[in-house]
Amino acid sequence: MFVPQSLETKAEVKEIMHIPKQIISPQSNSPVMGIVQDTLAGIMMFTYRDTFLELDMVMQLLMWVEDFDGKIPAPAILKPKPLWTGKQIVSLIIPNINLTKDRASPGDKEDPWSNLKDNRIIIKKGELISGIICKKTVGDKAGGIIHIVTNDQGPEAAKDFLSRAQRLINNWLLNFGHTVGVQDTIAENRVLEQIAVTLSKAKEKVKLKLLKAQDGRLKCQPGKDMLETFEAKVNKTLNDARNEAGKLARNSLDVSNKIILMVLAGSKGNDNNISQIMACVGQQNVEGKRIPFGFDRRTLPHFGRDDFGPESRGFVENSYLRGLTPQEFYFHAMGGREGLIDTAVKTSETGYIQRRLEKALEDVMVKYDGTVRNSMEHIIQFLYGEDGIAGEKLEGQKLYLLKMDDKKLEKQCHLNAMNNQNVKDQIKEFMIPENANEVLKNPENVQVSLTNEYKSIVSD
Repeated sequence: MFVPQSLETKAEVKEIMHIPKQIISPQSNSPVMGIVQDTLAGIMMFTYRDTFLELDMVMQLLMWVEDFDGKIPAPAILKPKPLWTGKQIVSLIIPNINLTKDRASPGDKEDPWSNLKDNRIIIKKGELISGIICKKTVGDKAGGIIHIVTNDQGPEAAKDFLSRAQRLINNWLLNFGHTVGVQDTIAENRVLEQIAVTLSKAKEKVKLKLLKAQDGRLKCQPGKDMLETFEAKVNKTLNDARNEAGKLARNSLDVSNKIILMVLAGSKGNDNNISQIMACVGQQNVEGKRIPFGFDRRTLPHFGRDDFGPESRGFVENSYLRGLTPQEFYFHAMGGREGLIDTAVKTSETGYIQRRLEKALEDVMVKYDGTVRNSMEHIIQFLYGEDGIAGEKLEGQKLYLLKMDDKKLEKQCHLNAMNNQNVKDQIKEFMIPENANEVLKNPENVQVSLTNEYKSIVSD
């Protein structure tokens, strides 16, 4: 074990090495740590509208809330028996922050404020009022809970939130359960037929392209010869077919499907994985091209010479569920082998690059006069980053006013406190009662302030 000796070392350990200080990265001014995997899938299920907990489970979970004050929140449902929602329990571990965020962009006809899919996440003073929590909200994304907590309340508060969320959600998930089975990967016969039709159409298109190329009727793409053009077009056709087959499989599943749940939560998997499991594995590539001829003008002895069709050049028509043919398995192994070698080579190369960078930069530091210098006191920058701004403290802001036209601006910002009940309600909502009453006693003064504010917005 190494114990920091000098004051400088102690300061570096405390201010640089300390894990909570590493939650936000200055490179992209957004978090690099967030809730992942089972906790992420769990928090999504836990904040569904239909997740209810009985008293015994609530008390069991409250044991894992560190600063629980002993007061159980009032149940959301009283009769026939008291029930608490997942949102109520999650609110006990969310710090005192405000956040409004859309899980998915609302459609044209959808009202984002009363959404059937519960897509709008609203947190007020640390209470989750609506919305299903997913990767966008608690993952390593800019503008999520972790980012806001770090900026508003410091890195220790963000660290505590991550720890509490994992303890609470994992203990609930132990009782609730989450199982992925083969039944989650089987598509209906109707969908399988549509997928087969899609793939056979793609194979027909490739045949036509092959005949055109053999007759010399295929129009060459800029900078490519006939063979390169043919290969590019075939690759596109087959990839489009795989994507379309995947879309058919994906759309046949509903939210109760456990794989879809993980994809929506952001904890594991994507649409491409679902496509490969259920519909079609797709084209296998080596060095970015279809499987090359390894034998005499053919990929394997099982195919005829000069066969440029999809099957002989590495297109895997089967899904993982149906199982691959021996030839498909061999091509898949070729593509997989390249990936493994590539990973092994990248690890050593990037590690060595990182070491050289670290060695070159190890003595560079910001001095007390604000300049960046090395151990020889040579000035590298007159101001850190040439602007003196710490990247991890920056925060993106959306200026909605910039997108508004004059009509919309007037409707939204030109408020009338004299006779508009909505404005009075808003003042009461955003001020403590004493201040609100004091302000509303003199609506003329309020109106002058509101009008001046509107003029200022318009001039800006």
